[in-house]
Amino acid sequence: MILRLGSRGSRLALTQAEIAADALRSANPDLDVALVPITTAGDRDRSKPFGEIGERGVFVKEIEEALLAGRIDMAVHSAKDMTSTDVDGLAVAAFLAREDPSDALCGAAGLAPGMRIGTASVRRRAQLLALEPELSVEPLRGNVDTRLRKRGERGLDAIVLASAGLDRLGLSAEIGHRFDPDELVPEAGQGAVALQVRAGEEELAAAVDDAETRRRVTAERACVARIGAGCLAPVAAHHDGDALTALIAAEDGAWIERRRGDDPVALAEELLAAVP
Repeated sequence: MILRLGSRGSRLALTQAEIAADALRSANPDLDVALVPITTAGDRDRSKPFGEIGERGVFVKEIEEALLAGRIDMAVHSAKDMTSTDVDGLAVAAFLAREDPSDALCGAAGLAPGMRIGTASVRRRAQLLALEPELSVEPLRGNVDTRLRKRGERGLDAIVLASAGLDRLGLSAEIGHRFDPDELVPEAGQGAVALQVRAGEEELAAAVDDAETRRRVTAERACVARIGAGCLAPVAAHHDGDALTALIAAEDGAWIERRRGDDPVALAEELLAAVP
């Protein structure tokens, strides 16, 4: 059987797709996996802020459309790029075992007043400014290699990227500091790879599903879904295995509300009620 696995075409995305393909082949030695690179809206426009391109999901929409149309048999995504609710007709058949969910500071060992930090994430921006209000946080987009290069070209003191992506690309040496998830709460699903199929075809990837990763990421996504976060909403959620930590903040870090507990919906309600 040949399984067409759709993925973004960046080096990180294809690396993650190969990891997924290897897991699928190990579970089914008779399976032949063919990678199908697909360009998304987020890949085509690398200059505009995410909110000007579309809502959350700018890196998955075209891949999901290809899956629904039958041009591919399965999609592989960074779970953090997905919308917080499943698209009609599609389902997440598997989450691969999660890697480091933390955010990484590249170029410096810590934050200090006056530093110029690059990131396109409003979630990261809000929390960075809450940790150090005297930072200058500047927009920075592009794939991992591009952002690392732009740090030097623009004379930035540091940039913030996902630790898992750097680890998967063999770029861990670029990391000066890994933020503890309690220090800088990650994006829902960060560090996890999701395999998406058409509803009813979950068996295609069921053998590679990591139950603990699914439990944690499902709770994170449920919390964010209840808050109704789009790309421009500084919202974060992370389950450490014991409980869920969720956060909502002002984009400039002027205020942050954080809650911890077991019920994703209850936490979301508490956060919404606490917004100034």
